[in-house]
Amino acid sequence: MTGPLLAVDGLCAGYGGLTALDRVSFTLEAAEPVALLGANGAGKSTLLRALLGLVPASAGRVRFAGTDLNGLAAERRVRLGIGYVPEGRRVFPGMSVRDNLEVAGVAARGDRLEDLERVFTLFPQLRGKAGEAAWRLSGGQQQMLAIGRALMVRPRLLLLDEPSLGLSPALAAEVFATIASIAASGTAVLLAEQSAARALATASRVMLLRLGRVVHDGPASGVAAQTLRDAFLGRAGART
Repeated sequence: MTGPLLAVDGLCAGYGGLTALDRVSFTLEAAEPVALLGANGAGKSTLLRALLGLVPASAGRVRFAGTDLNGLAAERRVRLGIGYVPEGRRVFPGMSVRDNLEVAGVAARGDRLEDLERVFTLFPQLRGKAGEAAWRLSGGQQQMLAIGRALMVRPRLLLLDEPSLGLSPALAAEVFATIASIAASGTAVLLAEQSAARALATASRVMLLRLGRVVHDGPASGVAAQTLRDAFLGRAGART
């Protein structure tokens, strides 16, 4: 494949006639970890959901690994290699940890066992609870399970929506360490997160959204504190 892994050009999307994304354009390279930051209502979750096809685009185009995604159902996008961890985890509470993982697997049985082993290696806490119902897990363990379930589709791109939400600082640090490990292994990551410090420490690049528009796109290590404050407090940043 030549060109970026993900190419978004002029993407518009919204709900009930209201525009949540306004002509969003960016590219994402293979194995690149990118932080997506902005105030509540900036459009972060909508962007992730639109990339997966859960929110229909009203304009613009999205290409992934050379394939035009416009018109493709979410299930097809997942099979192309896009994993998604929604805000609030949303595991299947009555199913066991193992069943939560296996139901998401796309590989044949033998390879699926390898995928399970990869998840249990990343999240050792889940190995000993493989037979337990998901509702019995702690919030942090449920977040680990949600990430593990997304990894069962063998994603080339992992979309994460507020993975630290509701977690203690210690558990959030553990989850983010694993996200960094996933990115280091070669999976591209687009991480929407309210904790700017954690996201910037994990990503190599940062995009700031304000009112559905990209107002900054650059290296995570070089973003100015004032630029972050402007995006989160609602003042216009320097658009790039």
